[in-house]
Amino acid sequence: MEGGFLPYMDDLEKQELMWSCVESNLFPSIAIDQCPVVFHPEYDISFFGLEKYHPFDAGKWGTVFRLLEEWGLVSPTTVVHPEEATRRDLLIVHTSRYLNSLYSPCVCARIFEMNFLCLMPYFVTNKYLLRKMRLQVGGTVAACRLALERNWAINIGGGFHHASSNAGGGFCVYADITLAVRMLLTLNLVKRVLIVDVDAHQGNGYERDFIGDARVFILDMFNPKIYPKDSKAEEAISRMVHIDADMPTDRYLESLFDNLDTVLGEFEADLIVYNAGTDSLEGDPLGRLELTPECIMKRDEIVFQLAKDHATPIAMLTSGGYQKNNAQVIAESIKNLHTRGLIQLRAAPPKPAHHHHHHHHQQNQAPSPNQSPNPPTGPATLLAVPKR
Repeated sequence: MEGGFLPYMDDLEKQELMWSCVESNLFPSIAIDQCPVVFHPEYDISFFGLEKYHPFDAGKWGTVFRLLEEWGLVSPTTVVHPEEATRRDLLIVHTSRYLNSLYSPCVCARIFEMNFLCLMPYFVTNKYLLRKMRLQVGGTVAACRLALERNWAINIGGGFHHASSNAGGGFCVYADITLAVRMLLTLNLVKRVLIVDVDAHQGNGYERDFIGDARVFILDMFNPKIYPKDSKAEEAISRMVHIDADMPTDRYLESLFDNLDTVLGEFEADLIVYNAGTDSLEGDPLGRLELTPECIMKRDEIVFQLAKDHATPIAMLTSGGYQKNNAQVIAESIKNLHTRGLIQLRAAPPKPAHHHHHHHHQQNQAPSPNQSPNPPTGPATLLAVPKR
């Protein structure tokens, strides 16, 4: 299937697809003093307080950014703000029939599992929900592109792995992973892509989109006993790892290390799309796995370390997991990656104070990211990466 996506696409459609990719505004520019962290202050969902009736933290993405900012690791000016995906961008993946179906409030209500949306006019759903999702989609495309330039990138959002070309579900309305991968393949920026999905749920959306596409290798580690149980989509999984609730942490990390190390050895990828859902965290009512925060940190560290060892660019998406403590765990994990020198975060330099205070302030300043990172400390060191 070299060269074509869909075997039945005619030349006109291929040309149309190519132009949509070429003319898209989703590929960002990044300044020399910015780090490839992608975030927009409008990622968060606020629905007049109605979001409180839903089992997820609708402000998770902003909280992750705010924590990183409080710790002096990033600033609003040092991260990349994504563009909102347009209808033309979305048509690179989605059928117009599916996009039109979103004008019906009850379709959105089903996808987001919020029944009150049935009562909302489209312009409200669009403004308070869909637009924010389109910004996060833009963030995923941006992060995948930036990873090729900077070797790593993180979208503090995205990872809508249950959405496919003609369907949404499980809180995922647009297929951001399919879109990013398809754009990079179409423009020949990559030849082969590895998707590593460690969200507790099977990533059935992009899997359906990439059935039969040999350029995309999918490693999916998930709990098979929960939603979506999509056996059709499983045909696309190149390496499937079932995780269950009683799997001990060290076995889980060992399995991740061995599987990913093997795959990276066999499949020469130009990019890893890392769908780093945190719904595998203990107590998550949906993921039903019991990983500790330390295990999540170690998990992300293993993936980034292996990407580095195999010299493969990596783009991380935060995906599922919406308990109140998820934001803290995600932020701690990103901080840990920085501490260990696997990524390089940047904050804006502090404004110099009046001259006679200047010297005093210099000493209290946090070490700048290009100085050597602090020696690793904290719970993550308890779990050594399994040696080969």
